[in-house]
Amino acid sequence: MENALAKKPHAVIVGAGFGGLEAAKKLACEKVRVTVIDRTNYHLFQPLLYQVATAALSPADIAAPVRAILSKCRNVEVILAEVQSVDVDAKKIKMADGELDYDFLILATGARHSYFGHPEWEKLAPGLKSLEDAVEIRRRILMAFEYAERISDEAARKAAMTFVIIGGGPTGVEMAGAIAEIARYTLAKDFRHIDPSQARIILVEGEPRVLAAFPEDLSASALKQLVDLGVEVRLGVHATNLTEAGLNIGDEFIPCRVKIWAAGNNASFVGKTLGVPADRVGRVLVNNDLTIPGHPEVQVVGDLANFLHQTGQPLPGVSAVAMQQGRHAARNILAMIEGRKP
Repeated sequence: MENALAKKPHAVIVGAGFGGLEAAKKLACEKVRVTVIDRTNYHLFQPLLYQVATAALSPADIAAPVRAILSKCRNVEVILAEVQSVDVDAKKIKMADGELDYDFLILATGARHSYFGHPEWEKLAPGLKSLEDAVEIRRRILMAFEYAERISDEAARKAAMTFVIIGGGPTGVEMAGAIAEIARYTLAKDFRHIDPSQARIILVEGEPRVLAAFPEDLSASALKQLVDLGVEVRLGVHATNLTEAGLNIGDEFIPCRVKIWAAGNNASFVGKTLGVPADRVGRVLVNNDLTIPGHPEVQVVGDLANFLHQTGQPLPGVSAVAMQQGRHAARNILAMIEGRKP
C-alpha cells in the first residue's frame, strides 16, 4: 500500500491552522499523497485564545492533536518541522532539518504580530497568537491583581489595576470585554484589600470605530457592549512610548502594569520566499483561484493570502474565510490531478 501511495501526486500543506487542516480533510482518502507540516503538533482554535488568556478555559480545551484529527486519513502524513523557505522553481520546501519535494503546495502559515518598527515593545505588550502568548497574558493579568492586593501605595495600586489593550479589532475587543468581566464578576469577591471591579480597562483604536473591517452596525453593537462593561474606548488615537511604567495614548501618559497588543499583523515570512508580489504587511497577492502568478501548483490561503473581495478590499483574516479557502484549494488540486478545469 505504501508503494502505491508513493506513486501518487504529492500535495504538501504547510500550516495546520483552519485553512491547512480543512484542506487536509478535503484531500483525505483521495488519490493523492498528502503531507501536513507544522511547527506544533496540535491544531489551535485561535478564536478562543482570549478565553485562555482570561482564565475561562485551559490550554487543552482549545488545542487538539493534529495526528489524532487526521488519524483515519491513511493518505495523510504529519511532520513536525518549521519551514524556512520554498523554492517554487525546483518544487522544494526547505526545513531546518531537510528538504521535501512536492507536486502541489498549499501555504497556510498565517500571521504574527506587527509592532510597527518597534520590536522592543513585544516584551512589554505581548500579542495573542499562540498558547504561549495566552498563558503569559493570563499570568500578567492575574499577577497584576495579586500585586495590587499587597501594596499600599495608591498610585502604584492604580497602575497595577489599569489594563490597556492596543487595537480594536476582534482580538482587542474580545480581550477588553473578557478582562472587564473577570474584574467585575469572576474576581469581584476574591480579594480583601482591593476591589477588582474598580479595575480600569482601556481599549485603544486608531480608526474612528472598533471592528473597522466589519459592518458599522456590528461596530456600534460591540462599542455599546464594551461601554456597558465599563471599558474606556479611545478611538482615533494611537498608543506610543511603551515602557514598563505605562504608555502614551495620544498626548496623555497612562501608568499601567499590563499592556496587551492587538494592533496589527505581519504575514508569515515564508510568503516572501515565493518571490511573488505581496502587500505592505507581507500577504501574498494571489490570483482569483488562490494560486500565485506563474505557478498554478502553488496556492496560498488564510492570513498569508491577500485575496481581493468584490469590494476591492482583502477578505478579513478570520477562521471562516481560511476554512473556505482551504476547501477550495483542495478542490483545485483534485481538479488538476484529474485533468479538469478548477
